Amino acid sequence: MATFELYNFGCRASQADGAALKNQLLQAGLVEARGMDSTDVVVLNTCTVTAAADAEVRQVIRRVHRQNPQCRILVTGCYAQRAPEEIAGLQGVSWVVGNSHKHLVADLVREGVEGEVRRPRLGVRPTLVQIGEVGAQDSAEVQVGEISTEFHFAPVFPDDRTRPTLKVQDGCSARCSFCVIPSVRGRSRSLLPASVVEEVRRLEQQGYKEIVLSGINLGSYGRDLGRRIDFLGLLKRILTGSSIPRLRISSIEPMDVGPQLIRLVASEGRLAQHFHVPLQSGCDRILRQMNRRYWATQYAERVLEIREQIPDCGIGADVMVGFPGETDRDHALSVHFIQSLPFTYLHIFPYSRRPGTPAASHQDQVNGRVSRKRSEEIRAVIAGKRQAFLAAQVGRALSALTLDETLEGDRVALSSNYLKIVLPMSHVAPNRLLDVLVGRAHEGLLYGSEAIAAQPLHEGSLFENLHIGCV
Repeated sequence: MATFELYNFGCRASQADGAALKNQLLQAGLVEARGMDSTDVVVLNTCTVTAAADAEVRQVIRRVHRQNPQCRILVTGCYAQRAPEEIAGLQGVSWVVGNSHKHLVADLVREGVEGEVRRPRLGVRPTLVQIGEVGAQDSAEVQVGEISTEFHFAPVFPDDRTRPTLKVQDGCSARCSFCVIPSVRGRSRSLLPASVVEEVRRLEQQGYKEIVLSGINLGSYGRDLGRRIDFLGLLKRILTGSSIPRLRISSIEPMDVGPQLIRLVASEGRLAQHFHVPLQSGCDRILRQMNRRYWATQYAERVLEIREQIPDCGIGADVMVGFPGETDRDHALSVHFIQSLPFTYLHIFPYSRRPGTPAASHQDQVNGRVSRKRSEEIRAVIAGKRQAFLAAQVGRALSALTLDETLEGDRVALSSNYLKIVLPMSHVAPNRLLDVLVGRAHEGLLYGSEAIAAQPLHEGSLFENLHIGCV
């Protein structure tokens, strides 16, 4: 039997795509390998949000081909959709499959492996063929086209033993000036609500306690479904149509974090007390240049409303530094804005010039050294905020899910408000909901002990003996 190795890059939605790809490859009769050295096929499910993401993929391709020149490499995902010619020109690449054809990956691999008489490929440089045409000897087959409006979906096949990601939305109809994602993912489209609930029930029956709902622009869920349902309505339908103990919302845009959504998270113990709301910049001038659809004051109103209604909520954001034209004053305004809000963590990254985006043509690109310095300034601000938030949890009981992760032999759990908690001397298995009494905070982690164990998934009321919610 042919073997494969799958590598995922990028966001939660991409990780969900990777889980679906793995399921398809297994169903097609391939067997998962133990490493790239001996596998027949390597599948790379790529990201292209930054130049660094592209470079990482190219590095992996070179390493695979060097270590196993007989291996055939398939590159799919966002990078494949954006730059198929560039990827097809790399040694060892046999297939380039864009997001437009990602759902056909398993068929392409099976047909290619079954129909191939294996031959050495060392030193052979594949050449690009016409899109959709089967490659000739020693050439890459390329399958890239227009992104359809169909939501290509395969059931989640979780690698994660504790927190599977369910992608309910794909694509983006916004046009942020720095972002290449709309061109490689297509317009926003949603998985039908009945299918979402069915998938949640399936994962629940498999014993999962937490599901992460993800999308490329999650808050736009339902806008392509004739206004019959929106993201808030989807959450309510999942809560009433299933008994899943915990739902976690992945990244959601600030203008989609309305008062009703905040109230629902505050009042419903089955929703994780956690919001990740991309900011990008705290300076209105830069927000306008980015084509973001809010002012800094509007963003602040939503974050402060979250903190008021959910005092111990984990609140995170994405922050970009070094956007073209960003001055020292713009950066200072952004730093001051971040200081004023109750963030508990940030994802900070320098602007990356993406071909074909409006921002890429700006003449006033910011020097990389300046961007790195600005990143460090913001990191210093958030480090203090995070330490204070961790210290505030000491002495409290937090609802947490045990992960398939240990630290020096001790089980690690993830709290509802998105904090890692180490459980010294605990022998509890992964995928258990517990109340954990936090004893101390040390070097960015919490340490605690099990307080009250959750009831098994189908034994009585799920929440009779569990203190879940805002603590």
